[in-house]
Amino acid sequence: MNFNELNNQSTVYVDSTLQTTTMRHVFTWMFGALGITALTAMLVAKSSLIYTMIMNPGLLWGLIIAELALVFILSARIGKMSFFTSSLLFTIYSILNGVTLSSIFIVYTMTSIAATFFITAGMFGAMALWGYFTKKDLSKWGSIFFMLLIGLILATVVNLFLRSGAMGFIFSIVGVIIFTGLTAFDVNKIKQMLAQTQGFEEGDVVRKVALMGALTLYLDFINLFLYLLRFFGRRD
Repeated sequence: MNFNELNNQSTVYVDSTLQTTTMRHVFTWMFGALGITALTAMLVAKSSLIYTMIMNPGLLWGLIIAELALVFILSARIGKMSFFTSSLLFTIYSILNGVTLSSIFIVYTMTSIAATFFITAGMFGAMALWGYFTKKDLSKWGSIFFMLLIGLILATVVNLFLRSGAMGFIFSIVGVIIFTGLTAFDVNKIKQMLAQTQGFEEGDVVRKVALMGALTLYLDFINLFLYLLRFFGRRD
């Protein structure tokens, strides 16, 4: 996510208290968005909309494209948006993602979904804590995991045509590794960005930094959950 534009909008020093408060806002927004997504997914799974999406793949692809567009707009334009607008877009994105993810309640049992969620939360929490408190320089991790992610996306597209179960299994392992590592990297990046900036005023800038950090970690959590679900998800 692009924080550079936000960094240039303020000149007041951020003390440790404000940094801690901002990190707390990051996780508040992230878990709030996860809650919205989960609730939306469950409601859609119990409605006729889920069958409408199954019967109309074009609708699902339209939702996915809309999600990608929202992430791009937030990443590129948040510095020029009001906090209200950016938070509204994040909320809409969380709802749309819930709609697209509703199919997992058709494919997997509720028990296995819940179990996978708690496994994901445990792994995410452990890596987030390590990323926050570690003294190691994680700056090189970003480029490594980004290249791995690009490779994974391309390989997954190829496997859509090959339909290899073995390759899919390997890709799931790689996906878990990538998003586990990205969790630590992104938490560390948010912390370091706050520590090294010239400063933030307590206002829209701080809140938008928290929002973008939340979106980044939200994506890490969702993707980690989906890859783990391929291992722990159980069908009826």
